[in-house]
Amino acid sequence: MSEAITAAPSSPQTRAIPGTRLTIWRRLSQVVFLGILGQWSFYGIFRCPFLVPYVSCQNCPVITCHGAIFSMFWGFWLLLPVSALIFGRAFCGWACPGGLVTQLFGLLSNYRTQANGLWEKVAPYGKYLAIVICLYLYFGLGQPRSDIPIRVGGFFPSIGLTFEHADLSWLVRTAFVLSFLVLGLVLTNAWCRYVCPTGGLLEVIKPFSLFKVYKTRRCNLCGRCREVCYMETLPGEANCTNCGDCLNSCPRDAIKIGRRKQAP
Repeated sequence: MSEAITAAPSSPQTRAIPGTRLTIWRRLSQVVFLGILGQWSFYGIFRCPFLVPYVSCQNCPVITCHGAIFSMFWGFWLLLPVSALIFGRAFCGWACPGGLVTQLFGLLSNYRTQANGLWEKVAPYGKYLAIVICLYLYFGLGQPRSDIPIRVGGFFPSIGLTFEHADLSWLVRTAFVLSFLVLGLVLTNAWCRYVCPTGGLLEVIKPFSLFKVYKTRRCNLCGRCREVCYMETLPGEANCTNCGDCLNSCPRDAIKIGRRKQAP
């Protein structure tokens, strides 16, 4: 891993800076969805009794969670694939509370990966491995409850009791998630880029999306867009979330958004 990751000084060129109206709208969208999905996202990590969170809300006894209260998971899992067919992986960059947290952590990172390094060639496949593991836990093991859910009570005391009474498998799952989130302080957006199963699912659907951020034939692969990309990728390629932060970064005006055309 040390061969594939190089240090880079913290500078405006290595961070996506809200310099366009689209980026400002994206930040507003993230804040709105943080209010809508934030509690559900947080509960999924710290209080969900299942090994695979967010998919068994109808059977969950944690009655204070928004997923159980509003049956939010039904609308979410029905609309998410539809959104991917229209806007690709835009959910990750525009709506996901976890994505927002990892992006904020990434602002503190001073390291960037080499575009053609071994790490970048291998690590992104971790998202698909995570999908396989989740499917095995859900269908193969029957989505077991792995902790004693604390139904009500003080928010943070309930989280403490959850960790105190959880099975080893739940603790390992949660430690793994938290470790990759913390890794994002050093390696930008490590969770979203390498291990998020939802991101992996959207990555599979993304090639069929109607609208996207993409490169035209004017692109000479100078890498300016990658410098400002919080996912350290190029428009339309793996891990691109259609965030639009790169639109004004290209000196050749080779980045567009919308229906992809065979532009010169």
